[in-house]
Amino acid sequence: MTKKKRALKVLYRYFFLLSGSIMAAAGLEFFLIPNKIIDGGIVGISIILSYLSQIPLGLFTFFLNIPFLVFGYKQIGKSFVLQSIFSITCFSFFVSVFHPIPGLTDDILLATVFGGIILGIGVGFIIRYGGSLDGTEMIAIVLNKRMTFSVGQIVMFFNIFILSSAGLVFGWDRAMYSLIAYFIAYKAIDIINEGIDEAKAAMIISEKAEEIAENIMARLGRSVTYLDGMGAYAERQQTIIYSVITRLEVAKLKAIINDTDENAFVTIHDVSDVMGRKHKKRSIH
Repeated sequence: MTKKKRALKVLYRYFFLLSGSIMAAAGLEFFLIPNKIIDGGIVGISIILSYLSQIPLGLFTFFLNIPFLVFGYKQIGKSFVLQSIFSITCFSFFVSVFHPIPGLTDDILLATVFGGIILGIGVGFIIRYGGSLDGTEMIAIVLNKRMTFSVGQIVMFFNIFILSSAGLVFGWDRAMYSLIAYFIAYKAIDIINEGIDEAKAAMIISEKAEEIAENIMARLGRSVTYLDGMGAYAERQQTIIYSVITRLEVAKLKAIINDTDENAFVTIHDVSDVMGRKHKKRSIH
């Protein structure tokens, strides 16, 4: 990769980190905070402390994350921490810039839904391009290596405690709305990182493997790969078809397989990310 392409790639990444930080700040300041709805993690703690002390939120989100960034630098890696510092700094700045602007709605449900969506999209961009707004995620990544709990479970434990604290400060109805906003933001993050058309990987074992593969390529426009396998029970070689499709194409794939071989053995599972041009769908004639 040339220096020019490398520089453009870095600028591209930091553009989306900046965009994500602005969106996350807007989701909080235009919708959630004016209606006393909080987020999870360090941001949620910062909102509570800012409300109780009247100290600007941006200062809390920046300084409370510093210990976690130092910890993450030693445990996770330089590039991730640098991108997180950039995202947190931009987020803290824009939270302060947007703070004097009044909320866009007093309707608690609208604020919860739209605030959660905008916050989630912003955080999704930050995560997708290698950064983080929340120091608790760094702790969760490290603890995950030493404990049986997943990163998501550890983060959820932190957030249950934080949202419970919000109930004591803002009232339990606001804590419940905060939980709804958190769930919406979580799903928005998933969509940004995995896409609306989630990728699925299909593995097919059939006596008519070549015919099924030809039909997948002809009717779905998807490429297929042949894998060699050995059946342990029958002790004979078998051809396995591997293909990556979208969630919307699953039903059609099943129909193709059933039309060709009703006895085919099929497994379909989620794929978190797909790279490479070969996955792109070809036009069907």
